[in-house]
Amino acid sequence: MRVGKKFFIQTPNRHFPVEAHYALPFAQYLPDKLVYTILTKTKLSRLHRWRTEKAKQYLKEIRLLSKKEMLKLFPGATLFKEKFLGMNKSFVAHNL
Repeated sequence: MRVGKKFFIQTPNRHFPVEAHYALPFAQYLPDKLVYTILTKTKLSRLHRWRTEKAKQYLKEIRLLSKKEMLKLFPGATLFKEKFLGMNKSFVAHNL
């Protein structure tokens, strides 16, 4: 934990139907190779084609978390569920 001992962490929910970074439905369940092709060859994600470097970077660095993983990473934290149309869109863990 950081020196300040307080934290406020927000992450998109892995199981929300629209992947937040790409704005693509169910992209988190597709193989990376297929997502890469969609990002770089079509305009389905955010209405533009992604540069190959940016697509590779996002695919390498992004790992969405579930509620269970958030609670495991931040034991004792208060977990807030941000909802959209009744579904958990993202999670916020904090100890403020």
